[in-house]
Amino acid sequence: MGIINSGTGIEKKLDVPELMKAAQEMRAYALISIFAAGSGHPGGSLSIMDITAALYLHQVRHDPKNPSWPDRDRVFFSTGHKAPALYVALGKSGYFPLDDVVTLRKLDSPFQGHPHWLKLPGVEVSSGSLGQGLGIAVGDALALRLDGRRYKVYCIMGDGEQQEGSVWEAAMSAAHHKLNNLIAIVDKNRLQIDGWVKDVMDIDPLGDKYKAFGWHVIEIDGHNMEAILNAFKEAELVREKPTLILARTTKGKGVSFMENVAGWHGTAPKDRKQLDQALENVAGKTFPREKTDQLLDQAKAFGEMKRAEVDKSLPRFSRDYWWNQGDGMKVDMEPTRAGFGKALQKMGDDPRIVTLHADISDSIKITDFEKKNPERGTRVFSVGIAEQNMMQVAAGLAREGKIPVTGTYGVFASGRPWDQLRTTVCYGNLNVKIAGAHGGISVGPDGATHQSLEEISLMSILPNMHLAVPCDSVETERATRHCVGELVGPAYLRFAREATPVVTTVETPYVFGKANVIRFKGEAERFIEAFSIQLASQHVTEQEDLTIAACGPMVPEAMRAAWILEKEYNLKVRILNFHTVRPLDKEAVMAAVMETGAILTAEEHQVGGFGNIVCGVIAQFKPFVTPVVVDMVGVDDRFGESGEPWELMKVFGLTAEHIAHRAKDLWERKKAGFSGDGKSHRMRVRDLVRD
Repeated sequence: MGIINSGTGIEKKLDVPELMKAAQEMRAYALISIFAAGSGHPGGSLSIMDITAALYLHQVRHDPKNPSWPDRDRVFFSTGHKAPALYVALGKSGYFPLDDVVTLRKLDSPFQGHPHWLKLPGVEVSSGSLGQGLGIAVGDALALRLDGRRYKVYCIMGDGEQQEGSVWEAAMSAAHHKLNNLIAIVDKNRLQIDGWVKDVMDIDPLGDKYKAFGWHVIEIDGHNMEAILNAFKEAELVREKPTLILARTTKGKGVSFMENVAGWHGTAPKDRKQLDQALENVAGKTFPREKTDQLLDQAKAFGEMKRAEVDKSLPRFSRDYWWNQGDGMKVDMEPTRAGFGKALQKMGDDPRIVTLHADISDSIKITDFEKKNPERGTRVFSVGIAEQNMMQVAAGLAREGKIPVTGTYGVFASGRPWDQLRTTVCYGNLNVKIAGAHGGISVGPDGATHQSLEEISLMSILPNMHLAVPCDSVETERATRHCVGELVGPAYLRFAREATPVVTTVETPYVFGKANVIRFKGEAERFIEAFSIQLASQHVTEQEDLTIAACGPMVPEAMRAAWILEKEYNLKVRILNFHTVRPLDKEAVMAAVMETGAILTAEEHQVGGFGNIVCGVIAQFKPFVTPVVVDMVGVDDRFGESGEPWELMKVFGLTAEHIAHRAKDLWERKKAGFSGDGKSHRMRVRDLVRD
């Protein structure tokens, strides 16, 4: 076993001292890569590194020169956030030059924030949504048996991951099918994002649980190389049952200031001094400073090259309209998630409100509910990494008159528990609130698995569901206060992670379910002062040339696009801010159809999620004789990828520059095809959309 030339059969594997030395070097490369990226997951990458080194450099049969060799052993990294450990192991094995891993999480790098098997040879499966790897491994092991092949299937999981119910479904099926060719490894470093696993959601006695499910269990010190190799040998002798290697490890292993500190789950070293200290801890003098400098320069050059390519592709105008680039039109930036936290903090004295944590609590700001008010702690419940259970628990709480507020990444809040939301929450019209945080492409370096681009479609199709997609932190706070404190029934709030422009105030009109019209009035010192905002129902046509209908962070981009279009082409734009997508303000849509004849939708989402809802209204209510042209801006039928948030906005065509370019083309189509009389059709619109 080990690294094999599949053509000649020549085998190479490292012995214990060599493996220990390799693990040191691999830790150094992982730390440098994470530092160069400015983000990543050092804690778990360091805790699993000894096992990863033993797997790829001694135990697993694989051929780096022939990654698809049919008789190779398979390794599934279910714990995808520990990707740096996987990447350095593949590089050390010879799949690619090891130095290349320093482009981790950068735009167009194959080393995505979470592994993607279609981008990097040696990666067996795309991962990042916890709890799925073991089930994949079960299927692969069954295929092995069907094909009569003798390779082994390994699955690496985290201990917090054991909180996902899907892990136990897979564990049950593996034992039922007597898959002795399956070896699972749990990196039991005892910490997850929210703290100690035992405090978030206790999983112990984990070994006894797997034994009860019919597994052979081996418990080891996950940093003792001889113990690791002996565990692999023992697993090979097991018959008619799968094996679990339960490895006791230390999160942040080897770095003095990282060990056993939950905060280092997903945080990069803050500066070069801290990086150098970490490298000294893990590799001593064996990793020269000159090598570190060379790797960091390589990463910087790669990033600068990609940024230059992206900026070159951006539509050009007579001047630079980018955020805060000129002398005037200044805007403040704040993450929309901050508004969610502020709302919960302010309204948290309502004894009916309870919050449910799903392990990324502080990041999404749900912890603001109790942070300054510890007496509310009795109304805070951790469910761990278990989104389906979170929604079921929330349903039970709502059934008894509580107002449960759940929250996690939008991709996990909407997709993973969709059946629970459909069948229990929405069918029963229960008063459950869902915070779909970190929505959109602007999540950035975490990559596709964590970039939620589908939840508008998923949530808007559900009967009884209300869907709010606020445009900035101020509007997020107001939407949260309404959905939690006033609205009775299921509600989903979609908000972003990255700091985005603040374009509304507490005085800005806000009525849930009713759109606002925003109009550019002229350049000003402050961006927000350059626009008027009023309820769409109160807007009297200004004979605008076209409409941009937007939701969420695309509203500020639409506003900037209106500025560009007026200054560059003298085009007047009506912006519709649909902070509420369900129920949608149909009158606002139809007024725009009748009065401007051209609508461009804009969403930080798979194109058509929001746009098709708007088009559905147009198709349903537009009179046959009324001409209108329509186009959509959004993510064009693809998954996201790693990169800096604003880089990705440019790459995926979601900036004001892209909107303005598309809007100009749409206006030209309209001009070529027909001319409207510009008169108000407000009464006709109300007649058309009246229920």
